Order: sequence, then C-alpha cells, then structure tokens
Amino acid sequence: MSQTLYGDGAIRRPSLYGSSIENTYAGVLSFMRRNYSRDLNGVDVAISGIPLDLATTFRSGARLGPAAVRAASVQLAELKPFPWGFDPFEDLAVIDYGDCWFDAHNPLTIKDSIIQHAREILASGAKMLTLGGDHYITYPLLVAHCERYGKPLSLIHFDAHCDTWADDNPDSLNHGTMFYKAVKEGLIDPQRSVQVGLRTWNDDFMGIPRLDAPTVHEIGVAETVRRIQQIVGDHPTYLTFDIDCLDPAFAPGTGTPVPGGLSSAQALGIVRQLGQVNLIGMDVVEVSPPFDQSEITAIAAAHIACDLLCLLRNQKLAGR
Repeated sequence: MSQTLYGDGAIRRPSLYGSSIENTYAGVLSFMRRNYSRDLNGVDVAISGIPLDLATTFRSGARLGPAAVRAASVQLAELKPFPWGFDPFEDLAVIDYGDCWFDAHNPLTIKDSIIQHAREILASGAKMLTLGGDHYITYPLLVAHCERYGKPLSLIHFDAHCDTWADDNPDSLNHGTMFYKAVKEGLIDPQRSVQVGLRTWNDDFMGIPRLDAPTVHEIGVAETVRRIQQIVGDHPTYLTFDIDCLDPAFAPGTGTPVPGGLSSAQALGIVRQLGQVNLIGMDVVEVSPPFDQSEITAIAAAHIACDLLCLLRNQKLAGR
C-alpha cells in the first residue's frame, strides 16, 4: 500500500502517477506539482516552458509566462478538476520537463534550439504540452511535430489574431507570421485547420477557415465545437491557445489585448468538448505577467492547460 506523500511532490514523488498533498502557498512550483524530470521513460506527456518574448510586436513580458502559469496551477493540483471529476494523473504519466534553454543574445539560434528541445521529447513517444512564451514558439514546435507525425498537420488555433501576415524571411522572429510560414512550408493543411476567436483583420488568411469571436458569440459553444470537429476530422491535430483569444476582461496579462473576445466560460466550454479530436501536441502562450491583474490571466491559462491534459487522459484510455 502506497504511503501518502505530503509536500514537494515535484521532487519527492517516486512514481510518475498519482498526486501528493501540498500546501497551495508553498513548495516546488512545477506545473500541477508533477515530477520535475528529464527522464522520459514511460512518460505520456512532457510539460515544458519556452520563456521567449523576443518576437513580440507590442508589449513584452511573456518570457515570465511559464513560471506564472506553473504558480497559478497550484490549486488545480489539489482538486479533481471541474467538470471532469477525476484525477488525470491516476491514468496519465506526466512530468514537468523544465524550460527550453536558448541563447537569447544570439537570436538566429533560437528556432533550432526549440526544434531540438521538442525533438528530444517527441523521440521518446511522449506528447508535449508547452507553456509560452510568445506565440512564435509554435512555429518551431510545428516543425518538430511534423518530423514526428508527418505533414501536413491540422491546426486548431485560438487567438485574437490570425498570425498569417506575410513574412518570407526564414530567420525572422515574429509572433504574427508563424502560420503564414506554416502554410507556405506545408506544415499545416489550411483546409483542415481552423482559427477560433479572431477579431483582427488580414487581407490574406491563407485559406484557413475562421470562427471569429462575433461568430462564436452568435452560434454558441456547441455549434462552434461541431464546426471545429467537422473541419479537422480525425486528422492529426496540433492545438495552440493564445491567451489573448480571451477578452481582456478575462485575460489582461497579455502582449496584444483586443476587446470583444471570448469569455473564460466560452473558451473552456469549447476546449472541454474537443475529445474527439486527434490531438498530437498543444501549447498555451502569450501570458505576460507584468500586465496581469490578480493573476487572472495565468489562472485562466493554467485551467486551459489542465483541461488539455484531461482530454489526453481520456484519449489514452480510449486507446487513441
């Protein structure tokens, strides 16, 4: 019979499975108190941070996002997540792999550093849940995921911005052009991808179907989910959630806030119903703690990340 573990499970838990009893206000702050480890043996999901904000076009600070989301996840580690009613870590082996290291003073090496970081994790058979960092990180993550799963992938992209502005410089760091490059390079199939929550305009959306914020407000959560699933089908799908998909009332701590966005309830309602999607990787990005208020942005991001883990737990139990 296993002994209950009290405190600092992130460095003391002997198994990849199960949870520990923690004081929410103390202890080692891994994401949801998962084991800090670089040992990928037997791991289903590796959570890691990429603390980059050199690609931002307005307010910086997202380099502090991974730490803030980890800190905001402490309550989630104490309770069975709502509305799932189970502890995902009874069935899903999850570690916190720590952060991707890159040389911020040598920007041209950053893309390859992120790709190599992801390659090492994906080669083990584990899936990735990545905490950003600005949204540029999704581009090298897609490169690595296509190497592992084949290309093109489907993309579910929650955002206020389409991020398909033209950029033909392969060395540029820009968090508004990743999906222009991803389509051009065949990393994603635009017709089997979808963007949710947009409320900015681009003359060229690169052929990606859109469920912009006014549409989601009009048709509701259930119909939004139905259309997402209709578009991506059972194709291998990468999910990226830019926290500025939420209205600034629910997520002020981000670099490029835009009014009129989704509420936390809408976003969580959509994510929680994506269980039929063939998820092969995911990230939550653009949390910028210097602009947050009472940590509500980081808390929202942590809840979204937790729900994504619950989807993966159910996917594992379903043998997918």
